[in-house]
Amino acid sequence: MADAVVEAPAPLQPIDLTDDAVVTQVLDLAERVGEVVLAAGTAVTDTTDQIEFIASTYGMSNCDIDVTYNSIRISADRGPTMPPASTMRVVHYRSLDFTRLAAVDRLTRRIRRELVPPEEALAALDEITSAPHPYNRWISTFGWALMAAGVALLLNGGLLIALISFATTFLIDRTNRRLNRRGLPFFFQHMVGGMIAAVPAVLVSTFASHLRLDPALIIAAGIAVLLAGLQLVGSVEDAITGAPITASARMLEVVMMTGGIIAGIVLTLRVSELLNLTVPTVDMSPGRDLTNLPVKLFAGAITSLAFALACYAERRALAAAAFSGAAATIAYLLVQHAGFGPIISSGVAAVVVGLAGGLLARRALTPPLVVTLAGITPLLPGLRVYRGLYALLNNEQLIGLNQLFSAFAVGCALAAGVTLGEWFARDLRRPRIINRLNTIRRPRLG
Repeated sequence: MADAVVEAPAPLQPIDLTDDAVVTQVLDLAERVGEVVLAAGTAVTDTTDQIEFIASTYGMSNCDIDVTYNSIRISADRGPTMPPASTMRVVHYRSLDFTRLAAVDRLTRRIRRELVPPEEALAALDEITSAPHPYNRWISTFGWALMAAGVALLLNGGLLIALISFATTFLIDRTNRRLNRRGLPFFFQHMVGGMIAAVPAVLVSTFASHLRLDPALIIAAGIAVLLAGLQLVGSVEDAITGAPITASARMLEVVMMTGGIIAGIVLTLRVSELLNLTVPTVDMSPGRDLTNLPVKLFAGAITSLAFALACYAERRALAAAAFSGAAATIAYLLVQHAGFGPIISSGVAAVVVGLAGGLLARRALTPPLVVTLAGITPLLPGLRVYRGLYALLNNEQLIGLNQLFSAFAVGCALAAGVTLGEWFARDLRRPRIINRLNTIRRPRLG
C-alpha cells in the first residue's frame, strides 16, 4: 500500500536554505499542515510536533514554533550568515472533518518516507483541503441523530425515547446548519439547539405522561450531542502539557458553548411554566449501571461509531471508533460497579480509550484523535448537566451546583484520562520503534 505507515524515516535531503522561495514553500507547507490538525482540536504539543516533523524533513530542524488557540508562528534559523525566515498563519475555522485529518496525517508520513518535493507536497495538500466531504451532509446529520439515540439507550431510555431523541437531534442539526450558513455565532446556535432539545421533552411530559417515559433523557441526549466535539480534551491536554494560554482559550470556548446550551434549555422550561405545561422532572438514580449490559455495549459502540460518521470519518475508522466506544462503556460500568464514583470511572475508561486510540489508530491508518474523541462520546455528562440545571430551576442551589461541578469534573477526568492513555500507547510503541531503527542502522558484516 502506497500510504502504509513506516516507523523508520528515510535519510533526510535538506533543501538549500539560501533559496528564499524554497524555504518559504516549506514553512507554508508546515504551517498549513499545522492549521488542519489544530482546527480539528489537536493539542498544542501534538500540533507543534507535526509542524516540526515537516520542517525537519527538509533540513530545517532549528525552528522556533509558537502555536496558540488561533495562530501558528514559525521562525527558522538559517545559520550565522543568513537572516532567520519567519512566517505566521491565522486559523480562522474549526472543522471536525476526520477524513481530511487522516489524509493530512498520511501526507506527512509520505513526505518523510518519500522525500516529496515541497511544491508537490503543497499541491497534494491543496487537493486534500479543497476536496468536498467524503459523503453527503445528510449522512452526517443521520450520524448525529443516531448518536443521540445511542446515548438515550445508554441512559436506560427505552426504544421510544431513543426514536424521539433521534428525531430531535436530526432537527437540531439541520436547523443549526441553516443558521451557520447565515453567519449566526456558535453561542446562539447552541442556544437554539438547547431550545429544540427541551421542546419534545416538555410535550411528552404534558401530553404523554401515561406512557411512563422519562423525557429528561431526551434533553440529556441532546446535551451530549451538542457537547460532543467541543475542545475539552484538547484544552485539558494543553493545560497538562504546558500550554496554559491555549488551554484557557479552549476552556473558555467550552464554557461559553455549554452556557449557550443551558440558556436555551432554561428559556424553554421557563416559557413552558408560563404556559402551564409540565416541565420534565429528573430521576436522580444512577443513569448507568450493569443492567441490560449487551444493549449498553451495543449502544456505546453505536454512539461512538455515529459520532465518527457525523464527523466524516473514513470507513476504515468507523470500526475502530465502535470498538473504542464499547471498550469505554464496559470499563466505565465495571469500575463503577466496583464501588468507584463517576469521576474515577470516567477517568479509567478514558485511559482505556486513549490507549486504544494510540494502538488501534495506527493499524487503521487513522490519527489517534479520531478514535479518542469518538470513544469518550458515550461518557459525556449530558444527564448530569441537566440534573444540575433542573435543581437550580427549583431553588436547590446546592444540589444544582454540585451536579454541574460534578459534570465539569467528569469532563476533565475524560480529557486527562485520554492524555494519559495516549502517553501509555506512545511508551509501549517506543521500544519497537527503537529496535527497528537499530536494525536499519546496524552495519553489515563481511
